[in-house]
Parts: sequence; C-alpha cells; structure tokens
Amino acid sequence: MDIFDVISLLGGLAMFLYGMRLMGDSLKENSSGALKLAMEKVTNNPVKAFLLGIFVTALIQSSTATIVITSGLVGAGILTLRQSLGIIVGANVGTTVTGQIIRLLDIDSSGTAWLRFFQPSTLAPIALIIGIVLIMGHFIKNAKSIGNIAVGFGILFSGLLNMTGAVDNLAQSGTIEQLFSGLGDNPVLGYLTGAGVAFMLQSSSATVGILQAFSSSGLLAFKAIYAVIVGIYLGDCVTTAIVCSIGAKAEARRVGIVNILFNLSETVLVLLCVTVIHRLGLLDGLWERTVNSGMIANTNTIFNLGCSICLFPMLGVYEKLSRRIVKDEPEPVREEKYRAELEALNPGFLNTPALALNSCYQLLLTLFGAAPSACSRATTKRCIRKSLPRRRTSTTSPTAAAAIWSSCCRTCSSSSTSPSSTSISR
Repeated sequence: MDIFDVISLLGGLAMFLYGMRLMGDSLKENSSGALKLAMEKVTNNPVKAFLLGIFVTALIQSSTATIVITSGLVGAGILTLRQSLGIIVGANVGTTVTGQIIRLLDIDSSGTAWLRFFQPSTLAPIALIIGIVLIMGHFIKNAKSIGNIAVGFGILFSGLLNMTGAVDNLAQSGTIEQLFSGLGDNPVLGYLTGAGVAFMLQSSSATVGILQAFSSSGLLAFKAIYAVIVGIYLGDCVTTAIVCSIGAKAEARRVGIVNILFNLSETVLVLLCVTVIHRLGLLDGLWERTVNSGMIANTNTIFNLGCSICLFPMLGVYEKLSRRIVKDEPEPVREEKYRAELEALNPGFLNTPALALNSCYQLLLTLFGAAPSACSRATTKRCIRKSLPRRRTSTTSPTAAAAIWSSCCRTCSSSSTSPSSTSISR
C-alpha cells in the first residue's frame, strides 16, 4: 500500500458523494412540488402512507430529505403526526433502492453484449454523455435539471469504479483484511463504526455504497458486515432528527424522535434475531461466507423490510413515546389570523428549495391580498381622528356625532381618487 492508493480511494469517495448529492438535489428540485401535493393527500390509512414513503424516498434517493419534508408538513399543520408515521417507516425501506442500483457492480463483464450495457463502466460514460448534451443543448423543458440528474448518476458510478480500483490495490497489501478482521469478532465495534461513518456522511445510502465498494476486495464476510449495516441506521437517523429540530415546533420535532425510536427498535430486533439464529446453527453456511455488493444490498433490504413489517403495529406506541419525550408548547393566547401561512415558513424546508420558495410565494400572495383592506382601514381611522374634536365632552349630541361621521366618509371618498391613494392601491 502507498499514498497514491489512499489518494485514489479518497478521490473516488469524493466523486461518489458529489454524484449522489447532485443527483438527489436535481431530483428534489424537479419533483418537490408534486411530492408535497401527494403527501398532503395522505389519508389516515398507514399502509398507503408507508407505500408513499417508499416511493418518495426511492425517487429522491434520500430518506433524510423525505423525513425532513414530512416534518415540515407536520409543523405547518398540513399533516398530523399520526399520518406521518407510515411515511417515516416507508422512508427507511425506500433508501435501500440505492444499494440495489449499486449492485450493478456484480455484473459479469464476460456476459452477453446487452448485459454489458448495465455495467457501471458502461453506464457511467453513457449517463455523462446524455447529461452534458441535455445541459448544453436545452432541447426539452427542464433540460438542465434532467441533465444534472444524468451527470450525477455518471459521476456516482465513476467514483464507485475509482474506489473499487483503489480497494483492489489495498486488498493485495492486506490492509482491507486487517481493517475488517476485528469487526467479525466484535459486533459492537462494527455497530459503532457504521453509526459513526453514517453520522459523518449524513447518508445511509452513501455509507452502504462505500461498504459495497469495499466488498470488491473479496475479503468481507457476513459476520463482519451485518453489525455495520445495522449501525448505519442509527447514525443516519440521529442526523435526520437534528435537522428536523432546527427552529421547529414540538409536533415537527416529534417526527425526528419517532424516526430514532423506530431505528433503535430495528437495531435491537436485528441484533437479537441474528444472534439467536446464529446460536441455533442456522447461519453456519452464511456466517463465514464472503459477501459481494449484491449480498450487502439484499441484506440491507431484508433487514429494513422485515423490521418494518414486524414493528408496524408499534406505530401507536412510538407516537405516545414521542409525545412524552417532546412536551407540547404553550399555545399563544391570541390566535393569529395568518398563523397557518407563517408556520409554513419552516426552516426544515431549506433543504428542499422548491418547497421553501413555494411557502414564501403563498405568504406573499396572502400579504398582497390583505394589503388593500389594511390600507383602507388605516385611512379611515386617520380621517376619524382628524374629524373628532380635540377635547371630547360628555355633552356631544347624537346629531353632532352623525355630522362628524358624514364628513369623514366624504373625506375618505374624495381621497380615494387622489394620486397618492391610487398608488397605494396599485
């Protein structure tokens, strides 16, 4: 091993992370409005919410983004916490789609010609070519955004190829074997490693992708990677909870708490089941087996999907626990007329610019609609104050009061045709 292999590995990692970020941001930019409308129409059926969470996360390639959007909708009062529970669980399953895409690394290069088109070494340049043509050509609507998605996809696979090449060189020097040899005998260390890397990268999909790239060395066994995969769930959900809590109301913060509770339950369930099944001797054929990219993707999917089905009846318990952990904030005494519009300016939407801009746009429309009536009321009050006598006495007759009001109305009607009032109304 030399310094050049490490530089190549880190460079491939940088390309992989940037490609995933570019692709995810472009997908959110194009679909955030439609996704928000779809999430607003979620009924009280948790199964439909679960399926929607899977679909949205698979589309935008980020469970964190899905849960943050859900938190913002809950904070704005568009969704209730109970309606969001199914989306949270579905988001944890939908994030496994990225690993299933990355498993294309396992395609045999000696296969037929049509299979070779699905190899990363072929997909990456094709995606980059399509992306740059769309960005520079502007042939269709939203060509730049679609081109960024394709370029991000190409950069992602280019980074993966760079990482796998560097890993192969490191494997020959024995570095990979030394790195993962201790994880098989110490699942706690593997769990903490997965949680720490996922927390630093703020993405479970990226962490699983890195693990898949390391599997190309042929030195990773199932006993060394299952605890790492489970630890990834905790590291990612802590980051999500922090993002959901920034400047949010109590109800929105509970979304992040429910996600943590679900992932903690998933962690305990997986570790307990794997330990029991291994002690019974049912995993002997798999325990020492070398894993590849596809097996890691399948393990991640089975863990998430199986735990989601088993823990689905516990959603009500998670809701109650979240309400005990995050107490209700005292309601303001005076109800704001435009409270819903103001609450839509949730800082959580900053991660999804399309939703943030839409909330600002809706609030501006509300303000423009309220401005004429506010100006009219202010003008009326000003005229009344000018028309009233400076010293109010108890002997003012009803006739005098009626004359004052009539004079005020004439003043307001004449001022409504003046240039200044015209400019105000405009």
